[in-house]
Formats: sequence, structure tokens, C-alpha cells
Amino acid sequence: MRLDVKVIPRSSQEKVTELGQNNLKVYVHAAPEDGLANEAVIRLLAEHLGVPRRALRIVKGEKSRKKVVEIN
Repeated sequence: MRLDVKVIPRSSQEKVTELGQNNLKVYVHAAPEDGLANEAVIRLLAEHLGVPRRALRIVKGEKSRKKVVEIN
């Protein structure tokens, strides 16, 4: 399964909101530097979806706010 994710880095709070089917908005504290925001997105999505972090990976948009995350 793949999810379209819009990331809001440097947010004051960390949360996941659903914009529609397979479409999420993820707010993270981390800055988009050295992959920190990507790691925060994976951690937060894993918690939200109730799956282990190793089950998620970013397949598109590693350096963009719009990402595609795959769930195995």
C-alpha cells in the first residue's frame, strides 16, 4: 500500500491528519536537514498506523515536502 504524504517540518506540534483516502498531512518538529524530518515522518506514521518502523519506507520525494510512503 502507498500513501501520499505532505510534510510540514518545524511544526510546533507533531501530529498526523487525514486529508482523504491514502492521503495524509504529517506535522513534525524536525527540520528538513540531514534526513531528520524524514526519520521523524517514518516514526510518527509508524505510531499512527500501528506498524513497526521497518515496515515503512519513503519511495518518492526524499527531498520534497510531498512524499510517497510505502507500507509493507
